[in-house]
Amino acid sequence: MTEEINNHPSSVSPGRPGSAIYPTTPLGEKFAGIATGRDVEWEPLVDFRRMDISENTIHGAIAWAHGNEIIHSFGGNVLVYGRSMMKPLMMKTFAEALDKENLTWEQKAISCSSHNGDTEHVSAAQSLLTESEWGLMQCPLDVPLIQFGRQVRRPRRWFHTCSGEHAAMLRGMRRMGMSRAGYTLPSATWFPKFLDVLRRMMNDPNWEPVRVAKDGCGLPTVSNTVDELAVMFAGLAVEKDDDWIWESMNRHPDLIGGFNRLDSTCIKAGKGTLIAKEGADGLLGLSVIHPDWPKGLGIVIKIAHGWNSQATWYVTRAVLGVLGIELRNPYPLHRQKAFIVPGIVPPKYLDKLEEVVTWDEWDPNQDSFSLDWKEYSAKTTKSDPFKNEGIDI
Repeated sequence: MTEEINNHPSSVSPGRPGSAIYPTTPLGEKFAGIATGRDVEWEPLVDFRRMDISENTIHGAIAWAHGNEIIHSFGGNVLVYGRSMMKPLMMKTFAEALDKENLTWEQKAISCSSHNGDTEHVSAAQSLLTESEWGLMQCPLDVPLIQFGRQVRRPRRWFHTCSGEHAAMLRGMRRMGMSRAGYTLPSATWFPKFLDVLRRMMNDPNWEPVRVAKDGCGLPTVSNTVDELAVMFAGLAVEKDDDWIWESMNRHPDLIGGFNRLDSTCIKAGKGTLIAKEGADGLLGLSVIHPDWPKGLGIVIKIAHGWNSQATWYVTRAVLGVLGIELRNPYPLHRQKAFIVPGIVPPKYLDKLEEVVTWDEWDPNQDSFSLDWKEYSAKTTKSDPFKNEGIDI
């Protein structure tokens, strides 16, 4: 049987007709100008320790931009896909058209969201289109991202975390007179307009993405460095009054993500001074209004190994904390404590970083015993293991 299989290799093995759509090697190919995750200089951002010993060290990269200037970078200028973190920038492509549609603030907010799929999220997303248009939606079938109580097991497009964005795009394209057939493809009419938005936000009219890939929801996602992403998020603060994006996200932060989501919690903590947007595989973008940075402050965090909500949350709490914005701690680790690496903030904020603790008063040292094991074990012998039980020796 083995000999028979060897005589008939897989149609997708190297050199066979079906192999063209697959990589040439499982070890990874090399492409000029593209540093893979194994090539870049990731830095540790936070480590989780149990009784002083690091059990998990989370690496990544972080960039701070003041206007068009990178003021601090830690972990390398990594090339990534912006994923759903780009939604506030994506909506700039349609902002003017959607403004003419007299949308509610809830409809505007859900267009920038990566929501949990709660009832309020689905309702807001569905309201963007007439029921006869629902069939145009091409985001994948899905169940709610986070569920409580009765579990939904029948996948629907509206439950998908990107359904609000897709519905808003279709509404905007209708207003702009664009064909909506094939709207998820990079050949769609809106896509070059979106690239123009990115060029303007980066103040780089000649910029071209190194790669354009298919995102989880089927839309194109383009490659950017973390520095470029930080510059664009700084621009969101500068342009906060130019359209409805900033205000809608601040009016309805729970529509942006939902219960216990980092971006929603950041927006509420900022009390009008920031917007935040998560992106798949360990991304968070922050756009902040702060007196230290009058040209707008953009901060982008990328976790090297992908999505890790607690690690990103601890780093974000530290970053916002040194800016005077109090973000609560995430749910506590299990018998561990988080410790921040100083390099995540510019040197001017190092003293303030010492004051942003990663634990709470009700979160005692559950990773340690209250007794000194040496004191007890010293009084025990192998020949008489019960010698120290209740007897003063």
